[in-house]
Amino acid sequence: MPHLRPLYRAEQVRELDRRTIAAGIDGFALMQQAASAAFDALRQRWPEARRLSVLCGAGNNAGDGYVLAALAVCDGFDVQLIALRDPDSLEGDAGLAVAMARRAGLQPQTWTADMRLTGEVAVDALLGTGLSGEVREPFAEAIEALNSSAMPLLALDIPSGLSADTGAVLGCAVEATLTTTFIGDKLGLHTGAAAAHVGEHRLLTLGVEASQHTDLTPAAWLLDDRPNEWLAPRRRDSHKGDHGHLLVIGGAPGFGGAALLASETAARLGAGRISLATAPEHVTASLTRCPEVMVHGVRGPTDLASLLEAADILVVGPGLGQGAWGQAMWQAALAAGKPLVVDADALNLLAGMATPPYRHDWILTPHPGEAARLLGCSGGEVQRDRPAALAALARRYGGHWVLKGAGSLIGNEAELAVCPFGNPGMAGGGMGDALSGILGSLLAQFGRRGGSELAELARCGVVLHARAADLAAAGDGERGLLAGDLASYARRLANPRTSDVRDTAR
Repeated sequence: MPHLRPLYRAEQVRELDRRTIAAGIDGFALMQQAASAAFDALRQRWPEARRLSVLCGAGNNAGDGYVLAALAVCDGFDVQLIALRDPDSLEGDAGLAVAMARRAGLQPQTWTADMRLTGEVAVDALLGTGLSGEVREPFAEAIEALNSSAMPLLALDIPSGLSADTGAVLGCAVEATLTTTFIGDKLGLHTGAAAAHVGEHRLLTLGVEASQHTDLTPAAWLLDDRPNEWLAPRRRDSHKGDHGHLLVIGGAPGFGGAALLASETAARLGAGRISLATAPEHVTASLTRCPEVMVHGVRGPTDLASLLEAADILVVGPGLGQGAWGQAMWQAALAAGKPLVVDADALNLLAGMATPPYRHDWILTPHPGEAARLLGCSGGEVQRDRPAALAALARRYGGHWVLKGAGSLIGNEAELAVCPFGNPGMAGGGMGDALSGILGSLLAQFGRRGGSELAELARCGVVLHARAADLAAAGDGERGLLAGDLASYARRLANPRTSDVRDTAR
């Protein structure tokens, strides 16, 4: 995915730093460059600010803070410089940074619990990317003070307390307004708890071209919102048979809404034909809501056989239930041998299988709780290392995975991508059903052969889903956003611009 932004683990970025210094750039000069770039970002973000509180810990992250403080004083700022570690204990480039701050006339103050922060903006240079265990005192105390200060916060490289590799909070973490990260972007800044701690994100490469180091394979790729190559304008002579036949299986007695949502969203994304196999009592509701969907009341596997044979792609799980009806539908879907999207109760049924299948032709879309059941662990363990959880799922079950949540992860055993779109309005019922409908529709149109193209379609579907939610929220707000709102926005995103269509027609 060469056109996407690579994301690295902390050790990989430290290796880039080491290579840059080995190539002839002085380490302290690189630190000054980082601090200067961060200070420029601070002035752009808060142009009226003239007072800073800079909190420094140990190591090079603290060194960045000491240099920034010196630059600010020289630019006429009033700087409160606070040390969480004895400045005289800092060595190497960090020690040179302390000396630079003192030459600028600053005398670091030792942190105390009752210290009042006097700046208009606070700078977090407490803990860098090397943190592995939980935050200890006095750093935890200082982080709490920063978060409760009501001041805007600039985090240098990463908000202190956030894991650079996983996006998990290590006990407590700074809630930054702006994070400036250096040289290479970090995976942990884009998934899990990062959404509540990073704030605005800026990558400052400092002139280092990470992509030139081809032996450092990125840990993941950050997806963009450019139209996917699969979504080119349709041929002018195409017909519904060219765009696949999707079968949605779900809606156990009393649980019809989820399957209806998945089916309608799939229809809006352009599958040629969409069938819905659901409990008979939901047929009338489906015909009323979306008559374009060919709905069938299904009592058992015998009723499902002809529908399975006719379909190209299956979506199984929305409203499926875990009772006898859902179990029968699930087993029949697995036996059909068609590429499929697995969601909701189908994931729970998979987790309960004594000998689960291992397949390459399915996309599975768990939230952290469902992922935990599939792995036999807790949801907290999944969230503590989301990338590792996805990799474990792929090793155990094969296929392509969407680990939902803030910074949804999409991947398999070979590669990982992160979706930077979406919003808290998506924390509501039915959003996963809408996603399964989008994915099923894309597979019906472009992925009927299965195989590696399913990975690209999974990424495309997740981005369409999240971007549709963002457009819907931009219009009427996040609170009250419904899963049914996404279909029309996703349709708009899935279609090329009118000018593109005209150009193709000519």
